[in-house]
Amino acid sequence: MVWLKIAIFTVLAPGTVLFYLPYAIGSAAAAAMPLGPLRFAGLPLILVGFAIYLRCAWDFGSRGRGTPAPIDPPRELVAQGLYRYVRNPMYLGGLTILIGHVLWFRAPALLLYAGAVFLAFYLFVVVYEEPALTRKFGESYLRYRNAVPRWIPHRPSA
Repeated sequence: MVWLKIAIFTVLAPGTVLFYLPYAIGSAAAAAMPLGPLRFAGLPLILVGFAIYLRCAWDFGSRGRGTPAPIDPPRELVAQGLYRYVRNPMYLGGLTILIGHVLWFRAPALLLYAGAVFLAFYLFVVVYEEPALTRKFGESYLRYRNAVPRWIPHRPSA
């Protein structure tokens, strides 16, 4: 059942924010542009970003026994996988997808959109997620938060 909820959430939320809206914003600009190497540089970023999202969603379902949806979050603190390197890999994967769309569509409006999405991610993390995780997981989340950076990945200490 958790996998069905993850699939539905993925289509509705990230699917809209990371795929449908960038397509709606950028497709007119892309139609007027010739295909070129810079444009194709966006495709690997989109694929890598989506792979990051999928790995994080997998960790939420298998290790955390929950979903990426705020209304059905993981029941266990997920500090494995990509979460060993950075506290918000799912959001970074989403931003990677958006930068890929910026390159693919070459629409200045998409760069503004990506900036707005990052600001929304940042505010959501700082105002809601981190306090909620602190309340839910207490000392274990505080230790994790002190050891793993919020946005810039690092190599974990042994």
